[in-house]
Amino acid sequence: RMEQIMKAQALRDSSMSMYMASKKTMEVNPTHSIVVNLRLRAEKDRGDRTVKDLIWLLYDTALLTSGFSLDEPVTFAGRIHRLIMLGLGVDEEDDGADVNPAVDLADLPPLESADGAESNQMEEVD
Repeated sequence: RMEQIMKAQALRDSSMSMYMASKKTMEVNPTHSIVVNLRLRAEKDRGDRTVKDLIWLLYDTALLTSGFSLDEPVTFAGRIHRLIMLGLGVDEEDDGADVNPAVDLADLPPLESADGAESNQMEEVD
């Protein structure tokens, strides 16, 4: 927690950051199904980018859930986007630049209910 307090201070000495940074230790259960499957996939193909992304995501999410901040949040977001694209079956080359303008907007469901009864549910909770 002291590391977070030091990072949040506006007038902190940068040399103190080095001393106040805590050593991070990640404990891994080698028999957990995620770890076993990652190890098997990594042994099968050491150059698999998806496996590397999954391993880094495992580490980054462990940092976040432990209360630490990420050194490179843009890289983390890029990994998340690649895995979302993989899960949806979207090619990395096809990143949405070829949006189909022939889609009929009438086929899409309405954003709000027709009678307006559900227009502001958050205000009704109060």
